[in-house]
Amino acid sequence: MRISTKGRYGTMAMLDLALHYGEGPTLVKDIAERQHISERYLEHLLILLKVAGMVRSNRGTHGGFTLAKAPSLIRLSEIIQVTEG
Repeated sequence: MRISTKGRYGTMAMLDLALHYGEGPTLVKDIAERQHISERYLEHLLILLKVAGMVRSNRGTHGGFTLAKAPSLIRLSEIIQVTEG
């Protein structure tokens, strides 16, 4: 099975959020820097994951993205399915 760039980057973003789970919202800029992903591309992927109910977003000065459920409850196949379409 081949995984596209969307699938790989979506998985990397979710892994980053899982590693920082419980620390509060994570900025797109911080994820992009740590994972070497374009911010614009990452925003697009995180919106897809948000619509699917896998991440939550917060606005404002303390805004960012967090996982919608515990990392242990998220399956890789779910991430791939959402990002690959």
